[in-house]
Amino acid sequence: MTHPNPLQEKLKELLMSQRLAVLSTHDQGQPYSSLVAFAATANLLSILFATPRTTRKFHNLTKDQRVSLLMDNRSNTEKDFHEAMAVTVIGVAQEVHEKESPELYGLYLTKHPYLEGFVRSESCALLQVCVQKYLLVNHFQEVFQLKVVP
Repeated sequence: MTHPNPLQEKLKELLMSQRLAVLSTHDQGQPYSSLVAFAATANLLSILFATPRTTRKFHNLTKDQRVSLLMDNRSNTEKDFHEAMAVTVIGVAQEVHEKESPELYGLYLTKHPYLEGFVRSESCALLQVCVQKYLLVNHFQEVFQLKVVP
């Protein structure tokens, strides 16, 4: 992304403040959603999440790397209709390896230090979603689209 604007700053604030996202993959046209711990890069070009290689989501990603993620700041109260913000991330996921991308592992583990044993295990994969666009919904009905320009 180039030249941050107020909308990008709100997006960055949301992504840095939240820890969990809903990841959506699919298998033969059937959608599949999972809750994942995530971290975003400061430039908003990538979202990271970890999963065991034995999971359905990892299996789905080996067939089709297209994903969406949903992050929000709702509190499950009436005020959410006026104040909550949600973002859908559209992108493509690929596995990253610690030897090739130690900074991405460091970023993920800085946000989720309690997951270090999990992330560094042989059975776990760290995935990087290369973001294509963000769809941000604010104040219940305001929808904005931000296309990512690397």
